[in-house]
Amino acid sequence: MKLIITRHGYTEENEAGIFQGHLPGKLTEEGIEQAKKLALRLKDEHIDYIYSSDLARGADTAKEIAKFHPNTPIEFTTELRERNLGEFQGKKKSDLGFDNKSFKVTHIQPKNGETMEQLFDRAKAFLDKIIPKHKDGTVVLVGHNGINKSLMAVIMGKDYTGIDDIENQHNTGVNIFEIDEDRNHKIHILNDVSHL
Repeated sequence: MKLIITRHGYTEENEAGIFQGHLPGKLTEEGIEQAKKLALRLKDEHIDYIYSSDLARGADTAKEIAKFHPNTPIEFTTELRERNLGEFQGKKKSDLGFDNKSFKVTHIQPKNGETMEQLFDRAKAFLDKIIPKHKDGTVVLVGHNGINKSLMAVIMGKDYTGIDDIENQHNTGVNIFEIDEDRNHKIHILNDVSHL
């Protein structure tokens, strides 16, 4: 199985330093351009299936990819949503006293939100479901920084504490893995934005 994992384009909330979590998020002009460039990059891939977060910022990015693959099924799912950030959603990081440079979202546990362990478990359950289903295919996943890092931690055999070891994902950054039936993996590309 060839697995291509990417993140949505840049959003108004990214620009404003707002915690998005389960909020839809709106792509900026730059974000729409990023999604179009990502779509061009993937246009010659033989894609068997596209799974995308159902949140607008992910779905809008996935729809750009799908324009070049009109016969490829696309499924919008809550399983690829960003981590639920509970009470922090919609709030500016700076208003909550977080410094953008040293801040790591993995170090916070907002009320009514998901823990990092729950996010990791969600990523694992999703991969457990799709890997056997598409074992000989090429699948694209369009998600978010946190869920994508969790998916990669699962693939690389880490536990949820290993999510921090994976670099933050660039908007429309591309990660490509090859995964066999025994879950051995080969990394082809990580967080690549050469298309931008």
